[in-house]
Amino acid sequence: MPIAEVFKEFTIDCAHSLPNVPDGHKCKNVHGHTYKIRVVLKGELDPKLGWVYDFALIKTAFEPTKELLDHKYLNDIAGLENPTAENLAIWIWNRLYIQLKPLYEVWVFETPSSGTVYRG
Repeated sequence: MPIAEVFKEFTIDCAHSLPNVPDGHKCKNVHGHTYKIRVVLKGELDPKLGWVYDFALIKTAFEPTKELLDHKYLNDIAGLENPTAENLAIWIWNRLYIQLKPLYEVWVFETPSSGTVYRG
């Protein structure tokens, strides 16, 4: 059976500060990002449907997480007291893993050219 990866991307706007960086570091101050989140699933193609997973179901699974994050101050969210891109990717993974069992990666782009990927 063929194996493939599928992904769905989401955009969220959030503010945060990084409390553990040294004094004087610009990221210690409150600032915001338009994050791009990529949720990647990997698995066998369904022989009848011809896909790994329905994109609409990925969107449905991500929606409650998006509501918790979008236009929020990330430091106020339990588990994101130090909201680095890496910690945000892990936090999102932990929220989605139960629903999206073929979950393979969570990408978090802080900017168009900077980000992280977490693979559980």
